[in-house]
Amino acid sequence: MHVIDSHTGGEPTRVIIEGGPDLGGGSIAERCAVFAREFDEFRTMTICEPRSSDAAVGALLCTPSDPSCSAGVIFFNTAGFLGMCGHGAIGLAATLAFLGRIKPGEHKFETPVGVVNVDLLSANMARIENVESFRSQKALAIDVDGVGVVRGDVAWGGNWFFLVDEAPALLRIENIQQLTQIATKIRQALKNAGITGEGGAEIDHIEFFDAASGKANSRNFVLCPGGAYDRSPCGTGTSAKIACLAADGKLAPGENWLQESIIGSRLVASYRSGANGGVIPSITGSAFICGETKLVFQDDDPFRLGIT
Repeated sequence: MHVIDSHTGGEPTRVIIEGGPDLGGGSIAERCAVFAREFDEFRTMTICEPRSSDAAVGALLCTPSDPSCSAGVIFFNTAGFLGMCGHGAIGLAATLAFLGRIKPGEHKFETPVGVVNVDLLSANMARIENVESFRSQKALAIDVDGVGVVRGDVAWGGNWFFLVDEAPALLRIENIQQLTQIATKIRQALKNAGITGEGGAEIDHIEFFDAASGKANSRNFVLCPGGAYDRSPCGTGTSAKIACLAADGKLAPGENWLQESIIGSRLVASYRSGANGGVIPSITGSAFICGETKLVFQDDDPFRLGIT
């Protein structure tokens, strides 16, 4: 299997260039369903240990069904499949530029949740225009075991998020273990209470916010579905944040929001109004190529399919 590894703001993306499963035709959403139903071992063997880690996101490069798109992509991690991935889309843009498959300018990527516009600004910088994002619940109170009552917003940014403005601890690297434990408890409390996104979708991302350093507007901590924290400010999480800010009248269309991650990497975000009452977020960031690798899967390897 031929893969290209990159990172966006410190968060890894592994793009499968060759050697992935044959998912047949249909839309990327339809092929994602086939991937999950019939070829899940390709996900685990590519992104789980010993070949990768909980922090990484995988991206299967596909031929798009939409002829206006430069690429189709299915995102996944150690826990399952993702509707969209902001840092991963930026990483894919940098990967395709590295391979000479796209040049600076406007492109489109077909994802399972819709078409994402991509403006490749340079070999390592891209601006993505995400799917329409919105807030579904404001200031929802949830009683969390060992923590107490926590209030947050439920919002969609390509994945479902529970956004907590009052972080349970300072968003510093030395507090990552504590933040991870509390975020895990919040996610479980939401599940136990039957609180979901639209259509019963699991709220599988938890996001805390705090005051940022320097010129950034805020700092965040995002717990991803696999149990690892996002090293980047999280493109879909920033999209969900932008939707909440817009709903509260705290950010005007076209106004920039500089989001900082817990390790200090940054994304620049803004939005325009969406057709269905939400917002269309624009996320700008940089990705850098880390390696070009051929993964080997030996038949007698006891962890051939990954450690799950």
